[in-house]
Amino acid sequence: MMKTISSIIIWIYWAVCIISFFVIVSVLYLLTFPFDRFHTISNRSLKGLAWIMMKANPGWSIAIRGADLLKISQPTIVVSNHQSFLDLPLLYMLPWTMKWVAKRSMFRIPIFGWMIFMTGQLPIDRRSMRSAKKLDALVAPVKAGIPAMIFPEGTRTRTGEIQEFKNGAFKLARKYNFNILPVVLKGGHEAMPRGAWRVARKQRFVISVLDPVDLQQFKSLTESKDAVFSLMKEELESL
Repeated sequence: MMKTISSIIIWIYWAVCIISFFVIVSVLYLLTFPFDRFHTISNRSLKGLAWIMMKANPGWSIAIRGADLLKISQPTIVVSNHQSFLDLPLLYMLPWTMKWVAKRSMFRIPIFGWMIFMTGQLPIDRRSMRSAKKLDALVAPVKAGIPAMIFPEGTRTRTGEIQEFKNGAFKLARKYNFNILPVVLKGGHEAMPRGAWRVARKQRFVISVLDPVDLQQFKSLTESKDAVFSLMKEELESL
């Protein structure tokens, strides 16, 4: 019962926060879109939303490991495991702004969808054969120093374990000689698993940023993808 009550309170708090930041993002978008090509300023404002969302529960703690800005000094695609809705605010707590790939359906959600549009994220339809080609839209911001952010599993895990990776992020990185930066998240599945709305009253979250991986050292797409998968799986198991 207490978990249900506290979850309702947290969701009301999150709704107020999202609506408030929608107003902030809208103003920033209108003021900056003529000159802010990649919507970096409005996107960066979501770091504030992430912070207050993750501070909603006093029983939650967050540890960030290895988040060194030098790791994104070269053109980079960040890849992360996907455990929960909470992965979004967790990843926004990293000390850099990213250009995200998101499901097209998310852009249709009132207020939330409008907000991710105004912060310049890239909509992808996973069922479309053109999705991989559309990832080329990430090339310009990545070359401009804004890392791309892709969940290579394509969807949230049901078990907490890392699922098989899709090819998209790795094809793009190999084609344009971008680094892959693996990030491993722990705690989201335990706090709010896929399909659940109630949240754990106590949870420790870990965001572990591994070292960049140069995919050119591998002979094939499959070999490079499997190497990054193994690194992330091993790290998740150690957390």
